[in-house]
Amino acid sequence: KSSVQTIGEEQIQNPYTELLVLKGHQDIVRFLVQIDDCRFASAGDDGIIFLWNAQTGEKLFELHGHTQKITAIAPFSSSDASKEKSNLILTASADKTVIVWDCTTGRQVQKVSCFHSTVKCLTVLQRLDVWLSGGSDLCVWNRKLDLLCKTSHLTDAGISTLVELPKNCVAAAVGKELIIFRLIASSDKSEGWNILEVKRLVDHHDNILSLVSVNDLTFVTGSHVGELIVWDAIDWTKQASECNFWDSSVHPDSQTEIKLSQSPNETSVQHLTCDEECVFAAVGKGIYVYNLQMKRVIACQRTAHDSSVLHIEKLPNRQLISCSEDGSVRIWELREKQQVPAEPVPTGFFNMWGFGRANKQANQAAKKTQENTTMHFLELVGDLIGHSSAVQMFLYFGELGLVTCSADHLIILWKDGERESRLRSLTLFQKLAQNGDLQLKF
Repeated sequence: KSSVQTIGEEQIQNPYTELLVLKGHQDIVRFLVQIDDCRFASAGDDGIIFLWNAQTGEKLFELHGHTQKITAIAPFSSSDASKEKSNLILTASADKTVIVWDCTTGRQVQKVSCFHSTVKCLTVLQRLDVWLSGGSDLCVWNRKLDLLCKTSHLTDAGISTLVELPKNCVAAAVGKELIIFRLIASSDKSEGWNILEVKRLVDHHDNILSLVSVNDLTFVTGSHVGELIVWDAIDWTKQASECNFWDSSVHPDSQTEIKLSQSPNETSVQHLTCDEECVFAAVGKGIYVYNLQMKRVIACQRTAHDSSVLHIEKLPNRQLISCSEDGSVRIWELREKQQVPAEPVPTGFFNMWGFGRANKQANQAAKKTQENTTMHFLELVGDLIGHSSAVQMFLYFGELGLVTCSADHLIILWKDGERESRLRSLTLFQKLAQNGDLQLKF
């Protein structure tokens, strides 16, 4: 029997009771990116990009230009003083090209075809008005798609993920190494940049899969063997680490055996997200909440899904959403446990007669610890069943709902059923009033 939690039909705290199925893709849909308050783009292995309206589910544009699967996507909004703000998106593909698209017209703005290998990640540095592409090289581009500078060939594995850091720096994950690069403006008055490698961090023992910036002072990395490291974003020193997600009771000496006996996917940190207080880690089939101030895991759900958790996000309330290879999407709420007062008298034969002083002291210590630490737990409050295959990721649109994409080639727009029902009633009421069909009887 599976140890995964189940939830009954009564899901009071799950508002997503209505769904719209959006069809168009012919293969796995891996990426969703928000364009503005009510539009998003989807992309995947069919090489096609679709633009959608998150309110109505309407397909706005179908963008053709790549010949192989999409490997990265990023929004790139421009706001020149002379022009109105325009929304662009960048897409990279296994065909070794990057295309810039205009989201208003659905047209291809420009295409770059000078890459020697697949671009695996794209990052926009809005403040500097440049964007970076990561693959076997790290390249810096301006808005006109001029190549400003690039690194020499790093490795065949290449850069898998990038994150922006303060002081014009970026952290790039290259296998198990974390490389810090700094962008330096050219000394002449041109808009040129130089890119300088300033540090290599080799604390991870396996490939870095996830990278997230918490704030201007902190960023966090997660690896294939379940290591989570908290870094100082200014001087790139290691602040804290957690590498024992799979079993909090494991003795340090037996860690090696535990690692060997575990399937790598069970300990792999697939995705990280955060707020100012905590980092939320998708580790194997579980979800872990790591408090940055306490430097420890404060809550976890070891088997949140039947298969690996691929993506998690923290919502503005205390809720978390997770999606998995098992095709499910789940809503969790981070709650505080009610404090249970410690037993005043320890159990045991000797303690019944007033002996056992050591146990009494241990009990007092346990009571003190219990008073000082607030316990938390993750409660399952919603289960969204709609996809028939691995759910790759999702976007949260607030009142407009939740968007999910999957290996079943579908995108599902999940709506708040009560809200949609109210809106339909209001629309009907307005139409009747306009047509004069609404008669008030007293």
